[in-house]
Amino acid sequence: MALDVPIDEAFDFRLDDGLAAGPGTWVVVPFGRGRKVGLVVACADASAIAPERLKAVERVVEDIPALAEADLELLRFCAAYYQRPLGEVAAASLPPRLRQVSRRPLREWKPKPARPAAEPMPALTQDQAQALATCLAGRERFHPVLLHGITGSGKTEVYLRLIEDTLARGRQALFLVPEIGLTPQLEARVRGRFAEVPVASAHSGLAQGERAQAWLAAQSGRARIVLGTRLAVLMPFRDLGAIVVDEEHDPSYKQQEGLRYSARDVAVRRAQALGIPVVLGSATPSLETWANAREGRYALASLPERAHAGAALPAVRTIDTRADRPHEGLSSALVRALRERIARREQSLVFVNRRGFSPVLFCRACTWHSTCTRCSANLVLHQKARELRCHHCGHREAVPARCPACGSADLAPVGQGTQRVEDALRGVLEGARIERIDRDSTARKGALEEVLDRVRAGEVDVLVGTQMLAKGHDYPRLTLVGVLDSDSALFSADFRAAERLHAQLVQVSGRAGRADQPGEVLIQTDFPHHPLYAAVARHDYVRFAEEALEERRIAGFPPFAHLALLRAESKKSGEPQSFLREAAREARAIGGPVEVFDPVAAALERKAGFERAQLLVRAQARAALQRFLADWRARLVERGARNVRWSLDVDPQEL
Repeated sequence: MALDVPIDEAFDFRLDDGLAAGPGTWVVVPFGRGRKVGLVVACADASAIAPERLKAVERVVEDIPALAEADLELLRFCAAYYQRPLGEVAAASLPPRLRQVSRRPLREWKPKPARPAAEPMPALTQDQAQALATCLAGRERFHPVLLHGITGSGKTEVYLRLIEDTLARGRQALFLVPEIGLTPQLEARVRGRFAEVPVASAHSGLAQGERAQAWLAAQSGRARIVLGTRLAVLMPFRDLGAIVVDEEHDPSYKQQEGLRYSARDVAVRRAQALGIPVVLGSATPSLETWANAREGRYALASLPERAHAGAALPAVRTIDTRADRPHEGLSSALVRALRERIARREQSLVFVNRRGFSPVLFCRACTWHSTCTRCSANLVLHQKARELRCHHCGHREAVPARCPACGSADLAPVGQGTQRVEDALRGVLEGARIERIDRDSTARKGALEEVLDRVRAGEVDVLVGTQMLAKGHDYPRLTLVGVLDSDSALFSADFRAAERLHAQLVQVSGRAGRADQPGEVLIQTDFPHHPLYAAVARHDYVRFAEEALEERRIAGFPPFAHLALLRAESKKSGEPQSFLREAAREARAIGGPVEVFDPVAAALERKAGFERAQLLVRAQARAALQRFLADWRARLVERGARNVRWSLDVDPQEL
């Protein structure tokens, strides 16, 4: 039996007469001084535990139906591939409300009422029709498809037609999106198109009861369409017939704590096991996905033109900030362009991927700067709240009146966050209607939808926001995008940094000119001739991807190799490095075709009071890496580590 505890083996329990509980059944068992909800993973006639020591299963959880074998097998795969205890995987798949031993009965799930779409179903372009045909060619078998479409090319319409076909065959559909922020507009469109079809949402922003109801509705088959973030890929389904992964390149699909799974990769594995199609869509596919399509493992469907008649990709140009020095983050060229759009009653987006007012508070007298006492990171100034906040551990403190180091009152904010840019725009665009969208401004439930409704109604002139605005949203009146402070990602030590920056710039650029009016993108940079900015301006993903893949091949990085990262952290200084050195010796003793690197400090060396370090291993073959990891992990568990918390991250997205 698997339990929600950090163990590597299942526990044995006695099943007394009168109780029936086969594999996949959820049960309540005594555990330690308390009781837990557990999952039966196997039944046997005998146990290695002495009969008098076996505790009995108390009861079967009646309001959670047993998992089907296919759902149970998916959990087993995740446990084996990501090197985590099966109990942890089972717990991660079950909503928190359903993990409670004692809880109030859930109300019956009722899908939200939806009004039919006001506009008729659009006619498909020739490219869309061909892409849909590619997606439908394998509707009754495992058929992975990369839908590579430029921004505004109508990928969502292809998704909806695939889902329509799936529903017509009496089966369920799973529609994955990377972030909660993308769900409101997309959910309205899905519900409008399928007004008579029960649609369930699944994401961490839901109330616990709602999330549990959606889980049960998917399992029972009552929910015909599930629209959700990465957690939805682990939900049970009665008869899943197709999976769509929108913005498949997005890093948000990778869970960064606990069970570090990739929802995109699990979706492909699930489709393979069920023998159903899976469509991965993006304007900027991950290099791993692009390589799979290039080598024929995935079918490739392309949408090279925008779906709206007369709409074209925006013109992209750089503003040399060495010559046009920004004031409060804004160059004079960008300010002029914003004023022109306001005069023409068009909308603009100013993109700065850093929330708060300023990344750091600085003392001009002694160079003190605001740092977190628990993390190796700066405290971010949030001016309106008069707080310094750590965006890593959540620590908050009041803004000091004087420098804590020298007593000087000459404290100044350095750098721009969304709040500071918003204030600067209000100063130079008198009378403009400006809205800011980031985690702080949209913390209240429904706040994001309210702002987006005002944007679509034409009640906003300028949007200021983070990556929440970079993808998935459609603003027909938006013709200008200004990008601030993107240079910081150009020279990162992370080998994925260039790929991510290119994707981010392409996605945010794609918000401009999606209707009849032409779009323009202005990128402020100290490096106007950098090849990455030239690649964005060319709108040529294929050339960028081929050049980036060649760099990866030479360096021996994915998709030409497979990685795993052993992460360690401790509150005792030096312990993580010591643990990893021992782990490296164990790894090298195992041998085999696996390269073991030396331990290094993590990119964020200290977080929430824990010192952090990591150890990278690399193999040319995935199977060889998996065999090595299973052996290595078993040795690490056996050896133990009293003062160190450690975890394996298979296919890490951040180094």
